[in-house]
Amino acid sequence: MGIKLYYTTVTASRTVKSQQAEVMRILESKSIQYELIDISVGGELRDEMRSKAGNPSAVPPQLFNEDQYCGDYEMFSDAVEDDTMDQFLKMA
Repeated sequence: MGIKLYYTTVTASRTVKSQQAEVMRILESKSIQYELIDISVGGELRDEMRSKAGNPSAVPPQLFNEDQYCGDYEMFSDAVEDDTMDQFLKMA
């Protein structure tokens, strides 16, 4: 399985921090393994995330299955509410 969560450990935004924490909590509660990729360690990782997401201003958290873009926090949250997480993460 190749779920990747692009996140940051360096942000002044409480919104980003809380969204990241919620995504991690939900993935863990559903026993979904994922890899964390911290974009704060270098600009190239941020640029990679934005390029893969197809959005030059994308901010964390962003989810991928390997290199396939799944979505951002809002899309993740919608999938949780609609009980379509497997489809959202491209695992179904």
